[in-house]
Amino acid sequence: MIESKDVAAVRDQLARQVAHWGAAADDLADVTLLAAPAAWRSLERYLGTAIETTLAESVRGLRAQADVLRARLLAAVHERDLADLHRELLRFRRRYLAVEASLDFFGDAINTRTNEKLCAYLSACDFLARESMRPVLEPTGLRVPRVLTYVDKGLGASILKAGLRLWDQQFVSPVAVIKIVRHNLQRPTALIHETGHQVAHLTKWTAQLAAALSNGLSGNRSLADLWSGWASEIAADAFAFVHTGFASLSALHGVLAGEGSWVFRVEPLDPHPSGYVRILLVRAMCQRFFGAGPWDQLARAWIRMYPLENASPETARTFRASLDHLPKIVEIVLEREYAALGGHALVDLVDPARVKPEALLELERLAGPALYVSTDWVRRESLRLLALSGYRAATDTLHAPETLQRQHEWMTRLGELAKAA
Repeated sequence: MIESKDVAAVRDQLARQVAHWGAAADDLADVTLLAAPAAWRSLERYLGTAIETTLAESVRGLRAQADVLRARLLAAVHERDLADLHRELLRFRRRYLAVEASLDFFGDAINTRTNEKLCAYLSACDFLARESMRPVLEPTGLRVPRVLTYVDKGLGASILKAGLRLWDQQFVSPVAVIKIVRHNLQRPTALIHETGHQVAHLTKWTAQLAAALSNGLSGNRSLADLWSGWASEIAADAFAFVHTGFASLSALHGVLAGEGSWVFRVEPLDPHPSGYVRILLVRAMCQRFFGAGPWDQLARAWIRMYPLENASPETARTFRASLDHLPKIVEIVLEREYAALGGHALVDLVDPARVKPEALLELERLAGPALYVSTDWVRRESLRLLALSGYRAATDTLHAPETLQRQHEWMTRLGELAKAA
C-alpha cells in the first residue's frame, strides 16, 4: 500500500515523538540518580528502600507504556491507526510529566540532606514525627508510617501523606514527606501539626470531628458549618498542642502574625481557620489544661494588635460569636471520645499534662544536664524536649539563643542515634 505524502509525514513525525518520549522514559530508569549518593545513604535503610522501590515501579510502568507505543507505531497501517496512536502518545506525555514530578519531588527532598549537619537534624525530625504518631496509631492497630522530612522556603510546613496517590495516580506515597520551612528549623513544632494530618487521615478522625463540631454548634448553623469545615486543621493543631503545649502556640503565632487582612481572612472552602480565631482556639486549649500562663499575655497582645474593628462587620460578628464557643470547641476536639481513635479522646491517648510548663521544668530539674546529652533521655523524652525548648525560647527571649543552640545540639545527637539504629 502506497501512503499519501501527508500520511507519511504524520507517521514520520509520530515516529520521532515516540522515539523521543520513549528515550526520555528510559533515561529515568536509574532512580538513584535523582539525589546525591551521600543523600541516599543518609536515609534510614527501610525509608530509602521504600522510596526507591516505589519510584522504580512507577518508572517501569511508564517504560512499559512506551514499549506499547513503539509496538503500535510498527503495527499502524491506516490513517485512523495513526490518529489513535497520536491520542495514546498524548496520554503518555501526560503520564511522563506526572512520573517526572514524583521523581523530582522526592529527589529534591532527599537532596536537602547532602549537608552532614542538616542531615542529622532532619533525621531527628524524622524520629520525632514517627514517635508523635505512635500513641494514637499503635493502640488502634494501625502501622506507623515512615517519615522523610526536608527543608524548603516559605512560611508554613506541609505534608504529602503516606498512602496518598502520587502525581501519576498509579502509585501511592510509601512514606509521609514533611516540609519544614527554614525559618522554623529551630522550633519545628509544625512537624507535629503535619503528623497530626497523617494521623487524622489514617484513623479517619477528620470526618467524625467535623460531624461533632457541626452537632455541637448546631444552635448557630452558619457557625457550625464554618467550624466543621475547618476540622482537618483543627485536628492537626490539637495534635501539635497535646504533644508540645505552649510551644505549638508560640510557633503558630510566628507564622500567622501577618497583615491584618490576612489574619481576618475567611475563604470559602479553605480548610484553614482564620488566623484570628485559630490563635485564640489554641490559647483556649492552653487555658483548659494548663490554667493561667504566658498564653494569656500572647492572647492579649493578639487582640490588641488585631482589633476586630478592623475586620468587616460580618467577619467581626462571626468571630465574636466564635469566641463565646471556644471552650465548647476545645471540649469537642480534645475531650470527646471518637470511634476513629479507638473509642478514646485525644487527651486519653496523649496527655497534655506531660507538657504543662510545670511538668517540663520538673523534668529538667530531675534529669539535670543529662537530659540534653544522655542517649536514653534524648530518645525517650525527645518530644517533651521539643516542648521544653519551645517553651523556654518563647518565655525567656533574653536566653533564647542559648536555648536554641542547646536544642540544635540534642537534636543533632538524636539524629545521629536515629541513623545508627
